[in-house]
Amino acid sequence: MLSTSTSIYLLSTVRAFAVGESLWSKAQKDAIYHLSRYIDSADPDDWNEYRAAMRVPQGDTMARIALESRPEQLEIARQGLLMGQNHPDDINALIWLLRSFQHFDLVQKPVSYWRLGDQYLEQLDALAQEIQASHELGPARPESIKAWKQEIESIDQGVTPASRAFSESLGRSSRSLVLLLLCLNGLLAATLIGLWCWNTLRLMRQKQQVQWVLQAEQDRAEVTLAALADAVITIDGNGRINYLNPVAMGLLGVDKADILGRPLPQALQFHTLDEGFKSEHLLKLLQKGETTMRDGQTRWLRRGNHDMQPVKVMGSSIVHEGEVTGAVIVLHDVSREQKYMEQLSWNSRHDTLTGLENRGEFERHLQQLLNQGLHQLKACTLLYIDLDQFKLVNETCSHAAGDEILSAVARLLQHNVRGSDELARLGGDEFGVLLINCPPHVAQAIAEKLRLAAQALQVQWGDKVLRTGFSIGMVHITSEARSAADLLRMADVTCYKAKERGRNRIYAYSPEDHAYSRHVSEMEWVTRIHEAIDADRFCLYAQSIAPLQSGHATGMHFEVLLRLRDEQGQLIGPGAFIPAAERYGIMPKLDRWVITRTFQTLARRPAHSCAVDTCAINLSGPSLDDEDLQEFLQTQIRLYGIAPQMLCFEITETSAIANLSNATRLIQSMRALGCRFALDDFGVGMSSLTYLKQLPVDHLKIDGGFVHDMLKDPSSHAMVEMINRIAHILGKQTVAEFVESREIALALRDIGVDYGQGYAIARPVPMDDEFFTVAAKNRLPQWCGAMAMS
Repeated sequence: MLSTSTSIYLLSTVRAFAVGESLWSKAQKDAIYHLSRYIDSADPDDWNEYRAAMRVPQGDTMARIALESRPEQLEIARQGLLMGQNHPDDINALIWLLRSFQHFDLVQKPVSYWRLGDQYLEQLDALAQEIQASHELGPARPESIKAWKQEIESIDQGVTPASRAFSESLGRSSRSLVLLLLCLNGLLAATLIGLWCWNTLRLMRQKQQVQWVLQAEQDRAEVTLAALADAVITIDGNGRINYLNPVAMGLLGVDKADILGRPLPQALQFHTLDEGFKSEHLLKLLQKGETTMRDGQTRWLRRGNHDMQPVKVMGSSIVHEGEVTGAVIVLHDVSREQKYMEQLSWNSRHDTLTGLENRGEFERHLQQLLNQGLHQLKACTLLYIDLDQFKLVNETCSHAAGDEILSAVARLLQHNVRGSDELARLGGDEFGVLLINCPPHVAQAIAEKLRLAAQALQVQWGDKVLRTGFSIGMVHITSEARSAADLLRMADVTCYKAKERGRNRIYAYSPEDHAYSRHVSEMEWVTRIHEAIDADRFCLYAQSIAPLQSGHATGMHFEVLLRLRDEQGQLIGPGAFIPAAERYGIMPKLDRWVITRTFQTLARRPAHSCAVDTCAINLSGPSLDDEDLQEFLQTQIRLYGIAPQMLCFEITETSAIANLSNATRLIQSMRALGCRFALDDFGVGMSSLTYLKQLPVDHLKIDGGFVHDMLKDPSSHAMVEMINRIAHILGKQTVAEFVESREIALALRDIGVDYGQGYAIARPVPMDDEFFTVAAKNRLPQWCGAMAMS
């Protein structure tokens, strides 16, 4: 009786352990699925689903660690098992099993795979915390998303075999236990038969009791099999089906009465091109005594309604006294995993917002077209589309409104191109269209159709109507084309040219157009600039500024200039690299380098050097858009102990007007510290006169184009005179650039211009300690001093 009770209790406990393992495996797959969704969506609901799924394996782990600790923490173990969604009635039994059999293979081997799976889940949770932290900072970059998904896939590839090994090890333990109990009960039955000789009545009573126990065990075994998530089919020694659990009936799509007693090959049919794997082959292997047979490949099972279901097949022979008496076949449904992998594959090739191909897939198709030479047989054209004013929509109406515009544009493109054409979202607000078998005039017509459709597009967003337009770069693919990347770069350049010409237009690439060559040159400069920064090959020069009127401060006045030494040590002026730096967003970094290096030089200048009255530093237009520039300047001033009164920051009038609010805010905050500001190249855009009152600058630097020609061109002379007069009326001092002769300097003095700067006064020299140790007047021509004194 004790043996029977123990057997029943042990079977029930192992069944609870198997159910717990099933919950653990399902939870870890759900956690991976929801975390993958969270990467793409950043949706808190996906995050909460992930955390809910992770609580199951984390609870199980907490319970296992509590039982392994010394002394054992039984209450914590109960809490952990409840967190792992185990049935409350099974908690005590599970604790008993893990405590009592922890040194036996029954528990030891499954637990070893359990620990291995937990290691991968710890990696997954650490990655999840990183992803959440990144999403809280803002939208993730595509390369980050790609890296996260690759890491999740790597974790999944590790945890799936561990999970499968956990399940299989537990199954082996369960089957070993069943066989062991059957042997024990058989021995008990033999003992009862022996006792029948002595007491028939007692034998009959014991026999009846054994029958009840066996029936109960059979019922429990059937319940256990019915509770498994996998389909289980058993056959007799002749290969006929004698049992299948409900999952198997559902998977095969048949009724139990219709399949029992039928040969295995009639009920189990696989659709496969592999002639070596059929039901007949599986049956022969099992009848030969293959005690454990696992097929790692996914097989397609033909169901009763002729549908196909992906499964993985496992089989085990039942051997009694050296003779095969039957077999067990387990079918694991992998349709969910199949769909998940298909979804991952689709996501890796498509943009999740619009459903269009992503840049990588589009570039792959484009390269494939070039490799196959299809463009040499059929005319093909590449369209590169950039949305006009998309940034404005994001800033004024939110990124959700921008996403709505992108989705509407994707639908518009799909509706207005041919079925044979390929579409892709290349990134941000950029789209690509590959027109195959499309002559140039037809491609031009399609591009114009798209442009007009975008021009008419209206997207309702609350009480606002959102609009956009297309700037389209068009490249007709010729036989010389070899690289998809080069074609996309060409198309990007032509698209940029379309924007430069006023947006909402089409620009076609021409081999005679120098825009592409200029673009390539600028891209080369981007690399050279970064290399020069890393190698510390930028250097500072200074050009002195001379007072033209008496009574001005007698200290040093100079402007800081940036130069670059190339790989051979040759000095390169800013005109060569500044355009590339401005277009590709490097100017803020260069400006900060200049500011830091200037402050370092000022801080270490010798104590006996000439006093500095004005140190002028240029700030580019992109730097005015830098929200952190003000804080950076204030920090550097405090760090190097620079007197703010000696600093004068120069900004061009065009960049100041383009960034009026930012420029005004920066000027006001820095002037409050004592810094001064100068408006550089003044006069190039005279419309800026209307903004001059809004810009609280201290100096106007008259554009050198007027100064250079003022002695020969009366209109230039009048322009210089007018700018100087307006500046003085508004209480601002003037600085004339391009003073290249003494005669120009005298004319400027007569007009009333306050300061002059140019080669006639001083050429740029390295900004080093020697620059400060020589008095400023010794660096200027004698006639400059005479002018200032007169």
